[in-house]
Amino acid sequence: MSQNSKISLSVNNWVNQVLGAAKHNVPAAQASAYAPSNIALSKYWGKREASFNLPVTSSLSISLAKHGTNTGLSVIDALAHQVILNGEEVDATGNFAIKVTQWLDRVLPRNLKLRIDTVNTVPTAAGLASSASGFAALTLATNSLMGWQLTKRQLSALARLGSGSASRSLWHGFVKWQAGEQADGSDSVAFPLQQQWPQLKMGLLTISSQTKAVSSREGMARTIATSPLYKQWPQQAELDLAVIEAAIEANDFETMAKTAEHNAMSMHATMSAAWPPLVYWQPESLTQMQKVWQLREQGLPLYLTMDAGPNLKLLFEAKHQTDVEAAFAEVQIISPFGTTC
Repeated sequence: MSQNSKISLSVNNWVNQVLGAAKHNVPAAQASAYAPSNIALSKYWGKREASFNLPVTSSLSISLAKHGTNTGLSVIDALAHQVILNGEEVDATGNFAIKVTQWLDRVLPRNLKLRIDTVNTVPTAAGLASSASGFAALTLATNSLMGWQLTKRQLSALARLGSGSASRSLWHGFVKWQAGEQADGSDSVAFPLQQQWPQLKMGLLTISSQTKAVSSREGMARTIATSPLYKQWPQQAELDLAVIEAAIEANDFETMAKTAEHNAMSMHATMSAAWPPLVYWQPESLTQMQKVWQLREQGLPLYLTMDAGPNLKLLFEAKHQTDVEAAFAEVQIISPFGTTC
């Protein structure tokens, strides 16, 4: 048996242990769920084990309220799953459909096939965590369809198999994903923080909605394999996370936002030192970053963070929203702890 076959069998065995007899429950005719995208304030970049999607470090994120994924599932009489993304059927041989069907085939009886209708309210695969919200919504909808009645901890681990960051998208607000130590990832799960921050705002600056040329999965592997700076990343990421978590508890915006920006810039510096260089920024990304820094020098407490993509996420407090909107005409304002976004 090949090493890949052994790994696949190991993952499947773990899934079967989690689901038990519930894997073969009689499904409902249909089910649906929503999950928000999330943006890491302390980043996840690098896997300690790829088959279970286990991270090198813990991470901490903020969810994006109504910006995420709605997923509907319905049982169909067919030989294969049917994947619909934003109203259009997806090529079964494409990466998106393959990842979705592989996840479903791990958790469902082999003879059960579904139509998956997924609608993203953020650009797909553009560094706005659409895969996180997508697999979180898929996990929640499948739990409902199959009547698993699993705990959020168990669902977080199952969602992680599809996308690491999906483990954090089961909740709104601040969410922490523990790296864990177990080989099967049973302790690599997320949980929500209790702190609420109604005054915290996030602004989305969409530089490009195009699918990025290098996926996060591929980018992580390249960075670990070739970037000489990566050996310093895990320690910094854990230290940054501790500072950010303490700042959230203390309601200290400046410390939280400053550390989040530095964490993001350090991650991108580590990626750019890989070979071939991994640069997700576009020229307009840098233009907008410099604008943020200039405004901050002028006294506006505005910070930024970026994931593996060209788009910026601005961090600021509600009392400065008018100034931010005046400076960035195209910004989308999100209230992570409010009823509007």
